Amino acid sequence: MSLKKSYKDADPPIAHSSKRMGKKKNIALVAHDHRKEDLIDWCDFNQGSLSKHNLFGTGTTGQLIADKVGLEVTRFSSGPLGGDLQIGAAISKHKIDMMIFFWDPLQAQPHDVDVKALLRIGVLYNIPVACNRSSADFMISSELFDEEYGRFLVDYSQRFTKKIEE
Repeated sequence: MSLKKSYKDADPPIAHSSKRMGKKKNIALVAHDHRKEDLIDWCDFNQGSLSKHNLFGTGTTGQLIADKVGLEVTRFSSGPLGGDLQIGAAISKHKIDMMIFFWDPLQAQPHDVDVKALLRIGVLYNIPVACNRSSADFMISSELFDEEYGRFLVDYSQRFTKKIEE
């Protein structure tokens, strides 16, 4: 007896559809204050690979990467001013394919609820999310990084549908 099932056979189904990522990815770059230098150093080391993709960032982080590394970064507002929420909205509209978010686990942020919401939306829409340098290294060195990829999407609306008994 085989226990192996495909995602299509699961009840309820694990994936209801998929979203195609092109070879050229839309990558969000985010870092808290105490992690900005680490993200800038990581971007500098990976400049050649990152330059082949569309980069997006929160205000200050995006500007620092553009100034110090020379990469073109489309900027949203600063994180505390809504930039995290803007990136989350872009993820929900399938305009961001992956996110590198070097967050500071030791420093409370004035916009912690926005940070949590951003990480939650990344998981909800099944985009690759790297929260530290090691996971970012694995992500950028994956053979899928420069290839098309179909990520599964789950229709969570079924979880919010309640049957009303007559």
